[in-house]
Amino acid sequence: MFDEREILTALDKCCADFTFPMLDNGYVYLAACRLSLHRSLKNWAMVVEVFGFSPRTGLPDTSISTFAQALHDRDLPQNYVSEEAYQRYLSNNPHNEYRSAFPLEEGSWQDAEDLEYLASNAHEFVLRGESHIVPDRRAYGAFDIALQEPVRVRTFEFCRWLAAVERDAVLATEAERRVSLSPDMSQILLLEEWHHPDLCAGKVASDSETFRQLSRVLATGDTSHYAPSTKPNTNWINWPDGGSL
Repeated sequence: MFDEREILTALDKCCADFTFPMLDNGYVYLAACRLSLHRSLKNWAMVVEVFGFSPRTGLPDTSISTFAQALHDRDLPQNYVSEEAYQRYLSNNPHNEYRSAFPLEEGSWQDAEDLEYLASNAHEFVLRGESHIVPDRRAYGAFDIALQEPVRVRTFEFCRWLAAVERDAVLATEAERRVSLSPDMSQILLLEEWHHPDLCAGKVASDSETFRQLSRVLATGDTSHYAPSTKPNTNWINWPDGGSL
């Protein structure tokens, strides 16, 4: 068994350092997310996947945030300006690692002059190596996606439609999900929705019934400890400030 208080302390530090997923991140339009718990006799881990669109990145991506007692395959030293900077990174991030995946390929489906919009003549896009047809504007309403403009479709609106119809493809593959996990770890719980703390309001993991229970699951390996009384809030519609910056 692990100490659930130590798990919560590690998650709280990540919340305080803004390395824990913020679903109303002002720089990212949320489209979909997923959470998984992993465990071995020597290690615990939580992985949070977030698919969305940041205008600063240009291409929609899936962020993979891993929190663990011990992380596997850390970021490489050559990605830092000096050995001192690398050691400082490891010291400041002992329990968290971040990776990105790009399920959508670049292509003519985006407006080349303004990546925040679909091209006016967009016809197809490539997702995980497979071609798909860009939807008609009428397709968005079926998923409560109200288009902001009468003629054009914004990239984040397209991402939300895509997450509704191809959820597994836009979120992480098993290999991507396990990128920072030691090979001996087993997945013990997978959540497609949950109640996430509002970090912008100053909340941290230990304030949340959900994450207190998830920490107990990680500590004991007993998934019956996850029995939340609060309704899930991870749908993008609950985080309207996401992408507002």
